[in-house]
Amino acid sequence: MRPPRRRRAARLPGGRRRRGGRPRRAVGAATPRRRGLTVGYHPIFVALDARRCVVIGGGAVAARRVAALLAGGATVTVVSPRVAPALAALARDGRIRHVARRYRHGDLRGQSLAFVATGDRAVSAAVAAEGRALGVLVNAADDPARCDFILPSVLRRGPLTVAVGTGGTSPALARAVREQIERDLPRHYASLAAVVGAVRRDLRARGVSPGAAAWRSALRDLRALLPRGRRGDTRRRLLARLGAA
Repeated sequence: MRPPRRRRAARLPGGRRRRGGRPRRAVGAATPRRRGLTVGYHPIFVALDARRCVVIGGGAVAARRVAALLAGGATVTVVSPRVAPALAALARDGRIRHVARRYRHGDLRGQSLAFVATGDRAVSAAVAAEGRALGVLVNAADDPARCDFILPSVLRRGPLTVAVGTGGTSPALARAVREQIERDLPRHYASLAAVVGAVRRDLRARGVSPGAAAWRSALRDLRALLPRGRRGDTRRRLLARLGAA
Protein backbone atom coordinates (compact mmCIF):
# COMPACT_ATOMS: atom_id res chain seq x y z
CA MET A 1 0.00 0.00 0.00
CA ARG A 2 1.41 3.37 -1.02
CA PRO A 3 1.85 6.03 1.67
CA PRO A 4 -0.41 9.10 1.22
CA ARG A 5 1.11 11.84 -0.92
CA ARG A 6 2.16 14.93 0.96
CA ARG A 7 0.67 18.23 -0.20
CA ARG A 8 3.33 20.60 -1.39
CA ALA A 9 3.35 23.94 0.36
CA ALA A 10 2.48 27.03 -1.68
CA ARG A 11 5.50 29.09 -2.61
CA LEU A 12 5.60 32.70 -1.42
CA PRO A 13 7.74 35.55 -2.80
CA GLY A 14 11.41 35.07 -1.93
CA GLY A 15 11.25 31.27 -2.18
CA ARG A 16 9.46 30.80 1.15
CA ARG A 17 6.62 28.29 1.35
CA ARG A 18 3.26 28.55 3.03
CA ARG A 19 1.56 25.31 4.03
CA GLY A 20 -2.06 24.52 3.22
CA GLY A 21 -4.73 26.34 1.26
CA ARG A 22 -4.45 28.48 -1.81
CA PRO A 23 -1.65 30.98 -2.24
CA ARG A 24 -2.67 34.45 -1.14
CA ARG A 25 -3.02 37.10 -3.78
CA ALA A 26 -0.12 39.52 -3.65
CA VAL A 27 -0.81 43.14 -2.83
CA GLY A 28 -1.46 44.97 -6.09
CA ALA A 29 -2.13 41.72 -7.99
CA ALA A 30 -4.43 41.78 -11.01
CA THR A 31 -8.09 42.17 -10.09
CA PRO A 32 -10.97 41.66 -12.56
CA ARG A 33 -11.03 45.41 -13.22
CA ARG A 34 -7.29 45.53 -13.82
CA ARG A 35 -7.62 42.69 -16.31
CA GLY A 36 -10.04 44.84 -18.31
CA LEU A 37 -13.20 43.00 -17.23
CA THR A 38 -16.41 44.92 -16.60
CA VAL A 39 -17.14 45.14 -12.88
CA GLY A 40 -20.20 46.90 -11.48
CA TYR A 41 -20.05 49.73 -8.95
CA HIS A 42 -22.27 50.14 -5.91
CA PRO A 43 -23.57 53.74 -5.69
CA ILE A 44 -23.51 55.22 -2.18
CA PHE A 45 -23.42 58.65 -0.54
CA VAL A 46 -20.64 58.77 2.07
CA ALA A 47 -20.58 61.01 5.17
CA LEU A 48 -17.11 62.58 5.27
CA ASP A 49 -17.44 64.78 8.36
CA ALA A 50 -13.93 65.04 9.85
CA ARG A 51 -12.71 62.01 7.90
CA ARG A 52 -9.15 62.26 6.66
CA CYS A 53 -8.67 62.23 2.89
CA VAL A 54 -5.48 62.66 0.87
CA VAL A 55 -5.18 64.10 -2.63
CA ILE A 56 -2.00 63.27 -4.55
CA GLY A 57 -1.48 66.05 -7.09
CA GLY A 58 -1.85 69.81 -7.15
CA GLY A 59 -3.39 70.85 -10.48
CA ALA A 60 -6.89 71.74 -11.64
CA VAL A 61 -8.27 68.21 -11.20
CA ALA A 62 -6.84 68.03 -7.68
CA ALA A 63 -8.38 71.42 -6.89
CA ARG A 64 -11.83 70.15 -7.93
CA ARG A 65 -11.40 67.04 -5.77
CA VAL A 66 -10.37 69.16 -2.79
CA ALA A 67 -13.30 71.57 -3.19
CA ALA A 68 -15.78 68.67 -3.20
CA LEU A 69 -14.14 67.04 -0.18
CA LEU A 70 -14.17 70.26 1.84
CA ALA A 71 -17.85 70.78 0.96
CA GLY A 72 -18.48 67.34 2.47
CA GLY A 73 -16.64 68.24 5.68
CA ALA A 74 -13.51 66.15 5.11
CA THR A 75 -10.08 66.90 6.57
CA VAL A 76 -7.85 67.16 3.50
CA THR A 77 -4.12 66.71 2.92
CA VAL A 78 -2.63 67.57 -0.49
CA VAL A 79 0.67 65.98 -1.48
CA SER A 80 2.39 67.73 -4.40
CA PRO A 81 5.60 69.73 -4.96
CA ARG A 82 3.53 72.58 -6.46
CA VAL A 83 -0.15 73.41 -6.22
CA ALA A 84 -2.66 75.54 -8.13
CA PRO A 85 -3.34 79.04 -6.75
CA ALA A 86 -6.72 77.95 -5.35
CA LEU A 87 -5.05 75.17 -3.34
CA ALA A 88 -2.25 77.48 -2.19
CA ALA A 89 -4.88 79.89 -0.84
CA LEU A 90 -6.65 77.08 1.03
CA ALA A 91 -3.34 76.01 2.56
CA ARG A 92 -2.56 79.58 3.66
CA ASP A 93 -6.00 79.82 5.28
CA GLY A 94 -5.41 76.55 7.14
CA ARG A 95 -8.31 74.80 5.41
CA ILE A 96 -6.06 72.08 3.99
CA ARG A 97 -2.64 70.66 4.83
CA HIS A 98 -0.11 70.90 2.00
CA VAL A 99 2.85 68.51 1.93
CA ALA A 100 5.18 70.07 -0.65
CA ARG A 101 6.81 67.00 -2.17
CA ARG A 102 6.05 64.05 -4.43
CA TYR A 103 4.08 61.04 -3.22
CA ARG A 104 5.89 58.63 -0.91
CA HIS A 105 4.84 55.22 0.33
CA GLY A 106 3.16 55.80 3.69
CA ASP A 107 1.18 58.89 2.65
CA LEU A 108 -2.07 56.90 2.83
CA ARG A 109 -1.59 55.80 6.42
CA GLY A 110 -4.54 56.95 8.57
CA GLN A 111 -6.58 58.15 5.57
CA SER A 112 -10.16 57.13 4.72
CA LEU A 113 -9.99 57.90 0.99
CA ALA A 114 -7.19 58.68 -1.44
CA PHE A 115 -7.38 60.54 -4.75
CA VAL A 116 -4.64 60.55 -7.39
CA ALA A 117 -4.60 63.46 -9.86
CA THR A 118 -1.08 63.51 -11.27
CA GLY A 119 -1.54 62.03 -14.74
CA ASP A 120 1.32 59.63 -13.92
CA ARG A 121 0.28 55.96 -14.23
CA ALA A 122 3.27 54.82 -12.16
CA VAL A 123 2.13 57.01 -9.27
CA SER A 124 -1.44 55.75 -9.66
CA ALA A 125 -0.20 52.15 -9.50
CA ALA A 126 1.90 52.80 -6.40
CA VAL A 127 -0.94 54.57 -4.58
CA ALA A 128 -3.41 51.82 -5.56
CA ALA A 129 -1.06 49.16 -4.19
CA GLU A 130 -0.62 51.01 -0.90
CA GLY A 131 -4.37 51.56 -0.67
CA ARG A 132 -5.05 47.83 -1.03
CA ALA A 133 -2.45 47.02 1.61
CA LEU A 134 -3.97 49.50 4.09
CA GLY A 135 -7.64 49.09 3.17
CA VAL A 136 -7.86 52.68 1.89
CA LEU A 137 -10.12 53.15 -1.13
CA VAL A 138 -8.39 54.89 -4.05
CA ASN A 139 -9.65 56.96 -6.97
CA ALA A 140 -7.17 57.65 -9.77
CA ALA A 141 -8.18 60.26 -12.35
CA ASP A 142 -8.33 58.84 -15.90
CA ASP A 143 -7.09 55.44 -14.73
CA PRO A 144 -10.18 53.29 -14.01
CA ALA A 145 -8.12 50.11 -13.68
CA ARG A 146 -6.55 51.62 -10.53
CA CYS A 147 -9.85 52.87 -9.07
CA ASP A 148 -11.64 51.27 -6.14
CA PHE A 149 -14.40 53.84 -6.67
CA ILE A 150 -15.28 56.36 -9.35
CA LEU A 151 -16.84 59.81 -9.12
CA PRO A 152 -20.22 60.49 -10.75
CA SER A 153 -21.32 63.67 -12.47
CA VAL A 154 -23.30 65.46 -9.76
CA LEU A 155 -26.21 67.90 -9.77
CA ARG A 156 -27.09 69.58 -6.46
CA ARG A 157 -30.26 71.48 -5.71
CA GLY A 158 -30.27 72.19 -1.98
CA PRO A 159 -30.60 68.83 -0.19
CA LEU A 160 -31.53 67.16 -3.49
CA THR A 161 -28.56 65.46 -5.15
CA VAL A 162 -28.60 63.64 -8.49
CA ALA A 163 -25.52 61.58 -9.37
CA VAL A 164 -24.98 60.12 -12.84
CA GLY A 165 -22.37 57.49 -13.67
CA THR A 166 -21.50 55.23 -16.58
CA GLY A 167 -19.32 52.73 -14.71
CA GLY A 168 -16.25 54.65 -15.80
CA THR A 169 -16.88 53.98 -19.49
CA SER A 170 -17.58 57.60 -20.48
CA PRO A 171 -17.36 60.55 -18.07
CA ALA A 172 -18.37 62.80 -20.98
CA LEU A 173 -21.65 60.90 -21.39
CA ALA A 174 -22.32 61.07 -17.65
CA ARG A 175 -21.79 64.84 -17.79
CA ALA A 176 -24.10 65.18 -20.81
CA VAL A 177 -26.88 63.22 -19.07
CA ARG A 178 -26.44 65.28 -15.91
CA GLU A 179 -26.67 68.51 -17.93
CA GLN A 180 -29.88 67.24 -19.55
CA ILE A 181 -31.37 66.49 -16.12
CA GLU A 182 -30.24 69.93 -14.95
CA ARG A 183 -32.17 71.58 -17.78
CA ASP A 184 -35.30 69.50 -17.11
CA LEU A 185 -35.34 69.56 -13.29
CA PRO A 186 -37.31 72.53 -11.91
CA ARG A 187 -35.27 74.73 -9.59
CA HIS A 188 -38.01 74.81 -6.97
CA TYR A 189 -37.38 71.10 -6.29
CA ALA A 190 -34.67 72.24 -3.87
CA SER A 191 -37.35 73.91 -1.74
CA LEU A 192 -39.61 70.90 -2.15
CA ALA A 193 -36.88 68.58 -0.85
CA ALA A 194 -36.42 70.78 2.21
CA VAL A 195 -40.17 70.80 2.94
CA VAL A 196 -40.52 67.03 2.51
CA GLY A 197 -37.59 66.47 4.85
CA ALA A 198 -39.09 68.76 7.49
CA VAL A 199 -42.49 67.02 7.25
CA ARG A 200 -40.85 63.60 7.57
CA ARG A 201 -38.99 64.66 10.73
CA ASP A 202 -42.16 66.21 12.14
CA LEU A 203 -44.20 63.07 11.60
CA ARG A 204 -41.53 60.91 13.20
CA ALA A 205 -41.52 63.15 16.27
CA ARG A 206 -45.30 62.69 16.50
CA GLY A 207 -44.96 58.93 16.17
CA VAL A 208 -46.65 58.92 12.76
CA SER A 209 -45.04 56.71 10.14
CA PRO A 210 -46.74 56.70 6.71
CA GLY A 211 -45.72 53.69 4.66
CA ALA A 212 -43.81 53.71 1.40
CA ALA A 213 -47.04 53.48 -0.62
CA ALA A 214 -48.45 56.56 1.14
CA TRP A 215 -45.32 58.56 0.38
CA ARG A 216 -45.35 57.47 -3.27
CA SER A 217 -48.97 58.55 -3.60
CA ALA A 218 -48.37 61.86 -1.82
CA LEU A 219 -45.43 62.74 -4.04
CA ARG A 220 -47.01 61.59 -7.31
CA ASP A 221 -47.63 65.10 -8.72
CA LEU A 222 -44.54 66.99 -7.60
CA ARG A 223 -45.18 70.13 -9.64
CA ALA A 224 -48.55 70.70 -7.96
CA LEU A 225 -47.05 70.40 -4.48
CA LEU A 226 -45.05 73.64 -4.63
CA PRO A 227 -47.20 76.36 -6.23
CA ARG A 228 -45.18 79.55 -6.77
CA GLY A 229 -42.70 78.56 -4.09
CA ARG A 230 -45.10 78.87 -1.13
CA ARG A 231 -43.67 76.46 1.43
CA GLY A 232 -46.59 76.76 3.85
CA ASP A 233 -49.04 75.63 1.18
CA THR A 234 -46.74 72.77 0.21
CA ARG A 235 -46.56 71.55 3.79
CA ARG A 236 -50.35 71.61 4.21
CA ARG A 237 -50.92 69.81 0.90
CA LEU A 238 -48.35 67.15 1.71
CA LEU A 239 -49.77 66.49 5.18
CA ALA A 240 -53.27 66.24 3.70
CA ARG A 241 -52.12 63.75 1.08
CA LEU A 242 -50.46 61.68 3.81
CA GLY A 243 -53.62 61.77 5.93
CA ALA A 244 -51.74 63.47 8.76
CA ALA A 245 -53.04 67.04 8.57
